[in-house]
Amino acid sequence: MPKPSLMAPTDLTASGDASGSRACFPFNREMILPEPLHHNPQTDDGTVHLIGTMAPSHIRPTQVLQIEPTKAQGSSRRQLPKSVHHLSGEILEVLSVKNDPYESLLMLKVMGNNSMDNHVDELCCRSTVQEAFTLVTEKLNAALASGVLFWCSTSTSDAHLSRLTIDCRIMANYTVKVEGGRAGEDGKPSVGPVYRSSLAKNGFPLLDPDMTTSWEVFRVAADKYPNNRMLGWREIKNGKAGPYLWKTYKEVYEEVLQVGSALCHLGAKPGSRIGIYGANCPQWIVVMEACNGYSLICVPLYDTLGSGAIDYIIKHAEIDFVFVQDKKMKEILSSRCESACLIKSIVSFSSTTREQQDAAADIGIKLYSWNETLGMGKEYPSEPLPPQPHNICTIMYTSGTSGDPKGVVLTHESHATYVKGADLFLNQFEDKMTTDDVYLSFLPLAHILDRMIEEYFFHNGASVGYYQGDIHALRDDLMELKPTLFAGVPRVFERVHEGVLKALAELRPLRRIIFNALYKHKLRWMRLGYSHKTASPFADMLAFRKVKARLGGRVRLIISGGAPLNPEIEEFLRVTSCAYLTQGYGLTETCGLSTVGFPDDMSLVGTVGVASTYSEVRLEEAPELGYDPLGTPSRGEICVRGKTLFSEYYKNPELTKEVMIDGWFHTGDIGEMRSDGVLKIIDRKKNIFKLSQGEYVAVEYLEKIYKISPIVEDIWVYGDSFRSMLVAVVAPHEDSTKRWAELNGHKGSFCDFCQLEVLKKFILQELKTVAENNELRGFEYIKGIVVDPLPFDVERDLVTPTMKKKRAQMLKFYQPEIDKLYHNILAEG
Repeated sequence: MPKPSLMAPTDLTASGDASGSRACFPFNREMILPEPLHHNPQTDDGTVHLIGTMAPSHIRPTQVLQIEPTKAQGSSRRQLPKSVHHLSGEILEVLSVKNDPYESLLMLKVMGNNSMDNHVDELCCRSTVQEAFTLVTEKLNAALASGVLFWCSTSTSDAHLSRLTIDCRIMANYTVKVEGGRAGEDGKPSVGPVYRSSLAKNGFPLLDPDMTTSWEVFRVAADKYPNNRMLGWREIKNGKAGPYLWKTYKEVYEEVLQVGSALCHLGAKPGSRIGIYGANCPQWIVVMEACNGYSLICVPLYDTLGSGAIDYIIKHAEIDFVFVQDKKMKEILSSRCESACLIKSIVSFSSTTREQQDAAADIGIKLYSWNETLGMGKEYPSEPLPPQPHNICTIMYTSGTSGDPKGVVLTHESHATYVKGADLFLNQFEDKMTTDDVYLSFLPLAHILDRMIEEYFFHNGASVGYYQGDIHALRDDLMELKPTLFAGVPRVFERVHEGVLKALAELRPLRRIIFNALYKHKLRWMRLGYSHKTASPFADMLAFRKVKARLGGRVRLIISGGAPLNPEIEEFLRVTSCAYLTQGYGLTETCGLSTVGFPDDMSLVGTVGVASTYSEVRLEEAPELGYDPLGTPSRGEICVRGKTLFSEYYKNPELTKEVMIDGWFHTGDIGEMRSDGVLKIIDRKKNIFKLSQGEYVAVEYLEKIYKISPIVEDIWVYGDSFRSMLVAVVAPHEDSTKRWAELNGHKGSFCDFCQLEVLKKFILQELKTVAENNELRGFEYIKGIVVDPLPFDVERDLVTPTMKKKRAQMLKFYQPEIDKLYHNILAEG
């Protein structure tokens, strides 16, 4: 039998079968027993019960061993398959079982850092039920203290033990509760318990003395792995991308010193702000590390932001120098970018043209090519000026969902701490990070998730390859690079899911039946605690390797971030991708993930995991939404405290004070916390409003519900505080719309169908059905819709680069249609 994996806990309660011949009780090793477990005398039906104090517990089965009576044939010893379980150094191994109607013997070997080290114990070795259970209960109580949990059921015959079922469980204590919850008083809101990672149960681990800044993370790696491949890219010739080319850690380090030296020669001083404007590429990282090495402040600019935001950030951050991708040079030098004249110098990621040089000269800016900058650094070398941990590493502007971007100030200590935390977290698992790992970078480097993944890869001497810059060519990059880690936002995985389902639909019926049967088979074993590797290698080989091939064929770990991943899609990928999958929750303000899920743990599907290594998490009351962290379930605003938090919003002390209260960062997101510290995102505190009748509406919750409809690709729900009803803009699902058109005899293009009034009526009816099925309240029903054939996209500035809706911009964009919609609804009475 393959080795079961250690899984996260799920809720189990005491149970027994309908016949009354079995009684099963889970015992929490952390509970306080007033006395040892004891044997309850045999009942009239011959059932024997183990009695213990019940306590709330989150446990997950790893293996069930059923020991049935057998007739001795040659040898009275019956061998069972061996299974090994480990958690925090503890190992439980089943050695052998002897069983007959008068005697049962189960031998367990428990090894690890406890008092039962290298000791063989007999759990049951008496001829009578009474004697057997006396010893069983003694061993159970001893095991409770050592991290092993047993769930026992029995049946008897003539007062002798004839059947013993022992379900061996190991407590997966992912978190520790470091503070209890408390009710609100003196104007302060109620708060829930404070949870911390079990890796930090005795306090946050100390950083390594030689790795307390982002610069040290890179410098140490360059010294340790000089000849490893670090940064890869593809050259485009005649419109076609070639194979990946690579720079080693040593080569990148040399370029970093050259760029840093050039900046010093041009007048940059410690604390100068350096802007980076462009898509992910090796030059981006070289500039970032040059900033780290020379105590300069890196200010990333989102590749997809318009000139208005770029103008604001350059002014607000007082940027001195900007490194710019060639295709973005026109925007930075345009007359619309009024702040460009404040910049001292601009460096191109590539070469420069005469037109660009003239445009720069017109506004008094000196323009340099990449090679000119490297040459300048060689000619005027300067030694690095390493930063201190408390120095500012980056001001990362979040595009936000409304208003001007916010400058999130992150220190070198925050970055180094996150890398150390990721190291401690991932080192818990069997498949550890190696120098052979490869990451495909396509999420914006100006987004905290991608940047911290790359810094972690650099720390481990691994490789990062960059996509071509065209999201439509991402599949080609995947096939060429064959990454071992793939990170994306939920929309990316939705497309993968849709692609697999579409391919399945094209298969012959028999092959679809086989695929679905293998899916159910593997899912069942994964839910029982087996890893994706051991649950069904046969299913992987026969069916799921083709899904894995869609991600390049070598992916070992998938990370989803930016927004919660649909549980259905998460489960599907866990089963079919042949890779570990995890999702977490974090913001720029938390310098990456503040909670993270454990890979291969099916009990965490639909959640964002538990507190990360250097974070503490709790919920705070949100009375306007009716969320109570002391209720059942525990719900409230997610608050984070820890070593990776941002310092402040740059030049915005009022906003900083608003979100940072008593050391806790108030995220504005609403979560639901399980009693084991596992977190689930359920709402957004700020995206609520009152309708004219005084009812609060949580729009993200409603959007999530309405997206259940197959006809809805995406939806934006809007409510005017002066109106009593909700309206929405719907982006229909193209394939579903075409099927609807075909069934209803309509011909034309998808855009043609979206103009049909009959389609609007159909979608509105579908939304009504969804609302009824989900028991929404009357004021939560959608009363009118606008149909947009285009998905909400970055190009129209409707969503952020991580696909979060920019609601203020959406209202501005759709305002004429919304006004007309309300007018028509009121006119129709």
